Amino acid sequence: MKKNPSLAAINTEHGIGSMPKAVSLFSGCGGSDAGVTAAGFDVVMANDVLAYARDVYLSNHPETDYVLGDVAQIESFPGAQLLVGCYPCQGFSQGGVRDPGRKINTLYLEFARALTQIKPKAFIVENVSGMVRKNFSHLLTDQIKVFSEAGYSVKYQVLNAADYGVAQERKRIFIVGTRSDLGIEYQFPAPTHAPDARTTIAQALHGMEEWPEGEFYDREFHWYYLSRDRRRDWHEVSKTIVANPRHMPLHPMSPKLIKREHNVWEFEHDDARKRRFSYKEAARLQGFVPGMIFPDTPAGSLDMRYKVVGNAVPPPLFEAVAKALPDVWD
Repeated sequence: MKKNPSLAAINTEHGIGSMPKAVSLFSGCGGSDAGVTAAGFDVVMANDVLAYARDVYLSNHPETDYVLGDVAQIESFPGAQLLVGCYPCQGFSQGGVRDPGRKINTLYLEFARALTQIKPKAFIVENVSGMVRKNFSHLLTDQIKVFSEAGYSVKYQVLNAADYGVAQERKRIFIVGTRSDLGIEYQFPAPTHAPDARTTIAQALHGMEEWPEGEFYDREFHWYYLSRDRRRDWHEVSKTIVANPRHMPLHPMSPKLIKREHNVWEFEHDDARKRRFSYKEAARLQGFVPGMIFPDTPAGSLDMRYKVVGNAVPPPLFEAVAKALPDVWD
């Protein structure tokens, strides 16, 4: 594959100067890195364990060195001014096992290892908002402690992607640190979209095919799916995009869901067309740009396409957090 020139190379060619470098861990298909790139950074290395996440990432960002495999097996990292990471969240997630003792909950120690080795001027971590729940508070406290002991001034806040131009209700915690010797304090970005001016499903999906055969999970709506209202209308923001296609929210072309009793919902018109969002629509609702490439590779099953999209960070949200970093990159 012919590689496109990096943004840093383009800037240098035009006399703008090199862009600050970033290293990305637990990168998935590139949501965080699309945001970081839009904020003005050159991502020099990315990492994840999912082969199809790498395939999607490199189809859209071929200039990045993507290391596929367990981060624990990476012995050294390239130099960078920014380190970002979205370590897996199944242990904290509302839809996951929610076991505070799971090993997956301590992957932040691998992030801390990279932080200690690279010593960037700043770092950004994203995870599900469930991390602030009482039964996980010890893990959040330990992350702040570990990152502080590594030499960083650390702050955290829960942000809603819908407040930053994403057509989706998606609350996530961000942990941001700036190197203590720099003597600066990070301030989280103010919302850019008021509740009455949010990006709607209609705006995000404008121009997309009505019935994209083969691109959506076309199976029955089982009892668990119908235990809650999964639908939002065209003029609203979407419910949270998930990684499991069975639980993907309904496309607004579907009939409304009517509550019959506790945890029992039915379609208002059962004979009308109804479907879940496709994986490409899910990507749009996550804030990925139109034309995002999903390559046909052996790892790219329909379920996996949904998974890498649902696990991603909305790029506009990560961009807003990264742009709020003080300009200390020289």
